Amino acid sequence: MTTASLRLALVGAPNSGKTTLFNGLTGGLAKTANYAGTTVETRSGRFETPGGATVTLVDLPGIYGLEARSLDERVAVEAIQGKRGDPPPDALILVADAANLRTHLHTVLQMKSLGLPVIVALNMIDLAERDGVKIDVARLASLLGVPVVPTRATRKAGREQLIAAIDDTLKAMPPGALVAEPAHDLRALQREARRIASETMTEPAMNRFTRAADAILLNPVSGVLILIAVLFVVFQAVFAWSEPGITAIESGVAWLQQTVEPLITNEILKGLVVDAAINGVGSVIVFLPQIVILFAFILFLEASGYMARAAFLMDELMLRVGLNGRAFIPLLSSFACAIPGIMAARTIEEERDRITTIMVAPLMTCSARLPVYTLLIGVFIPQVSVGPFNLQGLVLFALYILGVVSAVAVAFILKRTATRGPTQPLIMELPTYKLPVWRDYFLGLADKAWAFVKRAGTIIFATTVGLWVLAYFPNNGAGIEGSYAGMIGQVIQPLFIPLGFNLAMVVALIPGMAAREAAVSSLGLIYALGEVDETSSELQHLLAADWSIAMALAFLAWYVYAPQCFATLATVRRETNSWKWTGFMFVYLVLLAYIAATLTFQIASLAGLGAPTAAS
Repeated sequence: MTTASLRLALVGAPNSGKTTLFNGLTGGLAKTANYAGTTVETRSGRFETPGGATVTLVDLPGIYGLEARSLDERVAVEAIQGKRGDPPPDALILVADAANLRTHLHTVLQMKSLGLPVIVALNMIDLAERDGVKIDVARLASLLGVPVVPTRATRKAGREQLIAAIDDTLKAMPPGALVAEPAHDLRALQREARRIASETMTEPAMNRFTRAADAILLNPVSGVLILIAVLFVVFQAVFAWSEPGITAIESGVAWLQQTVEPLITNEILKGLVVDAAINGVGSVIVFLPQIVILFAFILFLEASGYMARAAFLMDELMLRVGLNGRAFIPLLSSFACAIPGIMAARTIEEERDRITTIMVAPLMTCSARLPVYTLLIGVFIPQVSVGPFNLQGLVLFALYILGVVSAVAVAFILKRTATRGPTQPLIMELPTYKLPVWRDYFLGLADKAWAFVKRAGTIIFATTVGLWVLAYFPNNGAGIEGSYAGMIGQVIQPLFIPLGFNLAMVVALIPGMAAREAAVSSLGLIYALGEVDETSSELQHLLAADWSIAMALAFLAWYVYAPQCFATLATVRRETNSWKWTGFMFVYLVLLAYIAATLTFQIASLAGLGAPTAAS
């Protein structure tokens, strides 16, 4: 080995800024290749040091130590040890997040035990200092026995000291260093890491508060109770705080209809604009306050650091069904929308766990179901208190819990049948508790709200107009039975007799396949046929007159399970690259929905809830 040509490995935990540092050092010019016999990718690039050394830098998959758990980690560890066909690297650059150095020090000690030269890049030092973390870099280097260099991977000036340290280290390197057996006493390394941290780091009061709070919030008893309470408050707030906003939007839609209707003389065009466009989109926009409240809580919990704790709290439960706590993040994301939840499952290392998570993600109650839930709960569940709680909020909470329990049950069955395999333990860094960056928080909330509005203005607009055409022609709106929509519904309605679904309910399911929340605008459109002057309050009256509580509960049960979203199915096909898994998801969800809705209707009817709640 000569210093003219050296091979260094970039090592570090995920999210430590390792890849950013790699791109900064190599200018972003990288060669990507797979390790033999695996799908694990490695990237390599070159740069020259001021001392004249040509360095080949290899960016290895993220690891937390030498105890490999996933395929990516095993490949990285074997590459460091020279067990992947190539010789071991000449030296290691270990990237550690300065703000979370305490959790990275045991990795540094493990890498040092291999006998290879190590340089510690104390990355994102500016962010750590901003948050009040103080590190005695000289003392840290002395105790570790390796060079420690503060870095800012995103800035050229923040990398210059590291490049200089590489030159100094390489000059002092003994030729042909051999990889030793790693230290096996992990407890001793962890004790040593804690000692070094206590002697070299001063953390702000917030970090001490974090550890004190975690003693309560991560406790298997108090932590779970607090998590349940947090979720319960969220669902109560969705109803209790949204009423003024809903009333304002309903009034605005009604005013717009009354203003536009006299301006249009052609009956077909009037029906298209007033009944289809304004009423259809308006009957979904009315649920914007609930959507905003739900996302406000979710984004706040994410930004505060509590969401990561929720994953750890759920890890034990996840292990019992064959998953780990890492699956909780995609599943929690699915409360907003199953599509980003399914895509977030990419972070799960074990393929069987990833497939299982994807299969159960649609069972989490996404925000698109919320308009259907709130409409029917508002009509058929009394606005009364049960002790200190709102009964409507209790029912909504129960629907969410039913989805979660069903997802757990399905995952339990899948992991013992179709996706049987070993489980992976959860490793995740816990951020400190902090208030959100309010600018980012409100921008994120506005983005979520606009996504919902845009969805209402595109997909729901298109499906509502399409349904209006099917419902209006060929009999010019004289009745749903003689329309194209009624004809389609009549063909498939016999399948829904055991569920108690009438023709309007069956027809509403059809556009609901494009977007779940389109069922609300579809119902408004269906019941606006003829001389009915449709508003949200009128829709509630008509539903109360035409449906029984048993029918409404069956419709809710159907929506808990049914795959009423083509976009979700398309995402599953893309993420699994399998029509088999996509078809499996569709079939099992339809069967669950059919069975649940049938049982709900039959049991509710036996309980005397089979008659409409108001006279027609």
